[in-house]
Amino acid sequence: MELIFSQLLDGLSIGAVLLLAATGLAIVFGLMGVINLAHGEFMMIGAYVTFVVQNIFRPLGGFAFEAYYIIALVAAFVVTAVFGVVLEKTLIRRLYGRPLETLLATWGVSLILIQFVRSVSLSMVIGIAVTGLLGWALQKFLPLSLKQASFASYLKGGLWVVAGIVGLIAINAISSIGRFFSNPWFGPRNLDVTPPKWLQGSWGTIAGIELPGIRIFIIILSALLLAAVVWFLTKSVWGVRIRAVTQNREMSNCLGIPTDSVDSITFGIGSGLAGVAGCAITLLGSVGPNLGGSYIVSCFMVIVLGGVGNLVGTIIASMMLGIIQSIIGSGSLLIAFPDMPNSIRAVVEFFATTSMSYVLVFIFIIAFLQFKPTGMFPQKGRSVEA
Repeated sequence: MELIFSQLLDGLSIGAVLLLAATGLAIVFGLMGVINLAHGEFMMIGAYVTFVVQNIFRPLGGFAFEAYYIIALVAAFVVTAVFGVVLEKTLIRRLYGRPLETLLATWGVSLILIQFVRSVSLSMVIGIAVTGLLGWALQKFLPLSLKQASFASYLKGGLWVVAGIVGLIAINAISSIGRFFSNPWFGPRNLDVTPPKWLQGSWGTIAGIELPGIRIFIIILSALLLAAVVWFLTKSVWGVRIRAVTQNREMSNCLGIPTDSVDSITFGIGSGLAGVAGCAITLLGSVGPNLGGSYIVSCFMVIVLGGVGNLVGTIIASMMLGIIQSIIGSGSLLIAFPDMPNSIRAVVEFFATTSMSYVLVFIFIIAFLQFKPTGMFPQKGRSVEA
C-alpha cells in the first residue's frame, strides 16, 4: 500500500498542475468562448521563465538561490499574463464570434512559439524589436488622408510587410557579426531546472510513508492559487465584472462595464495561471519546446469532464485524471496486488503505460458524456439559457 500511496501523491501533484492550467483555460473559455490551442505554450513560456530566473540567481548562491523559485513563480505569472493580454488585444479580439478562425489562429501561435523558443537568439530579438518599432512608426505617421482611404487596410498590411522585411534584413546582418549574436539561447534540447534545497527530500512522514517535498509543495501551491482565484472572482471589483459579463455581456455593456478590458484581464489571468503551471512542471521534469503539447489535451479533457467555466468541476476532474494517469499508467497496481485474477491483470497490463492511460481516460469521458453531455457541473446563467 505504500506504493499506492506514493502514486496517489504523484497523481494529486499531476492533478494540481492540471488544475492550475485548466482553471485559466476554463475561465477564458467560459467567458469568451475562445478555444485557445496556445494555452500549452503559455505553460512552456512559464517553464522557460523559471529556467532563466534560475540561471540569473545561480551565481549568487546561498539564500538568494534558495529564494529564486518564489521569484520565478511571480515572474512566470507576470510574463505569461502580459503575453496573454498582448495576444488578446492584437489577435483574439479581432476573431470573436468566429470560433474556427480563432482555433486555427491560436494553433498557429502555438507553432510560432515552439519554433521561437527553439531558435531565439539575440539577433532575432533585435530584429523583432526593429520590426515592431518600424511597423508602429509607419502606422503612427501615416497621413490622415491615407488612413481614411478605401484601401487603408491593404496599405497598413503592406507597411507591416515592409517592416517585416527590414526586420529579416536586420537579423541576417546582425547574425553575421558573430556567434554571440547568432547562437540560440535555448535550442531544441530539453533543459533541467534545479529545485532549491528546501523543496528537495521529504517533508515528513505519515504512517511511516515519506511525503516528497516537491509533490506536497505543488499541491499546496495549487490550493493557494485556487483560493486566490475564487477570492478574486467573488470579492474584487473586476471579479464581479467578470462574472457579470459571463452572465450577460450585452446588459453588462449597457451598465457601463468595460467589457473589452474585462476580456483582456480575463485572458491575462488565464495565461498567467498557465505560466505558474509551467513553473510547477519544472519540478517534475525537464523543460523543452514541446512541453505544452503533452498537457494541453489533458487540460481540455478536464474542461469537458468538469463543465465549462465551473471551478468545482475543474477541481474534481483534474484530480481524477491525475490519479488515473498516475496509478494506472505507472503499473503500480500490478505490483501492489500481485494476486489479482488473470482476467483483471490482463486489462490492467494493457492500460499500464502513459499513452494507454490516456486511452482509458478518453473511454471514461466518452462513457460519462453519454449520461451528462454538459459535464459534471454545467455552467448556469443567462448566456447558457440563451
